[in-house]
Amino acid sequence: MLRLALLLKRSYPRLAGFAMIPLIRALVWLARALGPARSTALGAAILRAIGPLLPAHRTALANLRAAFPDMPEAERRKIALEAWDNLGRTGAEYAHLDSLFDYDPEATGPLRTDISGIEHFVALRDDGQPGLIFSAHLANWELPAICAARFGLDATAVFRPPNNPAAARLLQEVRRRSMGGLAASKPGAVFAMRDVVENGGHLGQLIDQHFTRGVVVEFLGRPCLANPLLAKLARHYECPVHGVRVVRLPEGRFRLDLTPPLDLPRTADGTIDVTGAMQAMTTVVEGWVRENPGQWLWMHRRWRPDMLPKPRSPSAGSQPVVESSQANVISQTASQTL
Repeated sequence: MLRLALLLKRSYPRLAGFAMIPLIRALVWLARALGPARSTALGAAILRAIGPLLPAHRTALANLRAAFPDMPEAERRKIALEAWDNLGRTGAEYAHLDSLFDYDPEATGPLRTDISGIEHFVALRDDGQPGLIFSAHLANWELPAICAARFGLDATAVFRPPNNPAAARLLQEVRRRSMGGLAASKPGAVFAMRDVVENGGHLGQLIDQHFTRGVVVEFLGRPCLANPLLAKLARHYECPVHGVRVVRLPEGRFRLDLTPPLDLPRTADGTIDVTGAMQAMTTVVEGWVRENPGQWLWMHRRWRPDMLPKPRSPSAGSQPVVESSQANVISQTASQTL
């Protein structure tokens, strides 16, 4: 009996997760029945009401105070509420991902989605070489992968599965209906990601979350750790790196902005500097966040000063931890990507 009790205790989180499947499916069904406009409005209203009561709201406000120290507190609280609103809408939109993106360059009537920088997208698709695309948790961050699938860009989106197995399973089902290749960030997956680029494909990754074994970059005035995977791939394969963001517009509309290829900093020997490249990408993301702060995910712990590498003494005869983490061209850095 003791062994059975221990087994049940260890299995409880997983069992509880799968018990949530009927509830999540019911919510998806409800969102589909309500339609995009009403379901996203409902999702926004629910999270605007519940979000400020959650511990993550304190994280959001702390992040906003550090990022915008001169901003009035009322404005910070307004941005935090807008971030909950955006998250609620994004959650409801998962039920409509297969119909959310409707961009058509030949269309003459109004569309839900538009693209700025379509010429860069076409170049990525038709240049016959691999490419890398970075993005951030802005507006509905799933749309770039859907755009790539709709217009024939051979792209694989790197994603971090939710800890809840039920949510991970259902999210995978939804994504596979509307996206192209998918690569879950788990141990060993870095080799599959490398193969995508080596075979001439395109790899997309969200780069605005904490990565424990990352390189130090500055984001919104504070140092944080960034996953160096894209920079290492760019250095090894000398392929173009583009940024793409999603902007939420009024009346349920979106705009995707694709940047030209970035001119990444290089070391003295001419190879791409990994830390400098990640800083260049992060600086682009910072500009996006400053432009639309209410559409970014302020609730996650992007800055963790206690996890920054400690500088070593010069007498130790070794390089700092940050530099030594870049010794291999492609290291196993895919366990915490999204």
